Amino acid sequence: MRVERAIDAYLRHITIERGLSPHTVGAYQRDLTVYQAWLSDAGIDDTSAITGSAISRFIADRSAIVPVPAATSLARLQSSVRGLHRFLVREGVEVEDPSGRLRPPKTPQRLPKALTIDQVELLLGAPAADEPLGIRDRALLELLYATGARVSEVTGLDVDDLSYGDVLRLRGKGSKERIVPVGSFARDAVDAYLARVRPALAARGRASARLFLGARGAPLSRQSAWLIIRAAAERAQLTVEVSPHTLRHSFATHLLQGGADVRVVQELLGHASVATTQIYTHVSVDALRDIYATSHPRAR
Repeated sequence: MRVERAIDAYLRHITIERGLSPHTVGAYQRDLTVYQAWLSDAGIDDTSAITGSAISRFIADRSAIVPVPAATSLARLQSSVRGLHRFLVREGVEVEDPSGRLRPPKTPQRLPKALTIDQVELLLGAPAADEPLGIRDRALLELLYATGARVSEVTGLDVDDLSYGDVLRLRGKGSKERIVPVGSFARDAVDAYLARVRPALAARGRASARLFLGARGAPLSRQSAWLIIRAAAERAQLTVEVSPHTLRHSFATHLLQGGADVRVVQELLGHASVATTQIYTHVSVDALRDIYATSHPRAR
C-alpha cells in the first residue's frame, strides 16, 4: 500500500473507530507527515518496502535534530510510527511489523508541579469580579480546580452537562464519560456566569450549546482558556509557572494530601491506569519529607 494512503487509513481509524480527540489525532498526523517525508526522500513510497533498519535510521536522524528538552516529542514520534505499522498488520495489509524492535527513548520523569492552596486562592481570586469577562474567567478557573478536568474537557462542556445538580458530566480521552462532583464555590461561580454574563455573550454570536463563550459569542477555545489562566497568574503575581494542567495537578495533589484514596483520585481524573495517578503520591511524599526535615529536631 502507498505510504500516503496507509497514513490516511490509520488517521481515519484513530478518529472514527478509536474516538481519539482532534488534538491527539493532529499530533499523530504531524508526526506521520514527517515520517512520510523522510521515507519519500529515502525513495520509499510503499509500506512493503519499509524495513526495521529504515525506521531505525529515521529515528536516528530525528534524534540528531530534536533537542534534548523535546525528548518526549521524540517518544511520541516513535509511538506514532509503531501505531501505524501495528495497524497495517492488524488490517492484513502487511504480514510483519518492521517497528516491532523499536524501543522508546528513556525520558526523565518529571513530577507534576502543584500550586499551594494559598497560591490557588490567589489565582482563583485574580479575575475582576465586577467585569463580565472576569466573572466568566472566575467560573472557568473554579471549575478546573473543583473537578480536576483537562482544559479541553471544560471548554468542551455544554450547558446541559450541568443539569445533574452537584455533579458534572465530563467527556475525556477516547470519548469516555465520567461523573465528577462540583463544590459549592465552583457551582456558585458558574451560576453567576450563567445568570449575569453568558446570555449577553450568546447574543453576540451564533447559537451555541457550549458552556463557556468568548467575547464575540463563539465557543471558548483551548488556546483562549490557556491565555485566561496565564493572565490570572500574572494578575495574582505568582512567581511559579502556571500552565493549563497546573490546576489539574493541584487538584490531585491536594486531594491526596487531604487523605483521599488514590483509586478515588484515579476515577476523578479519568486515568485508565492507577499507575498514572500514583505519580501524584510521589509529590505528596516529597512534601512530607520536606516538612519532616524542617520540623523534626533530629531529622538532620
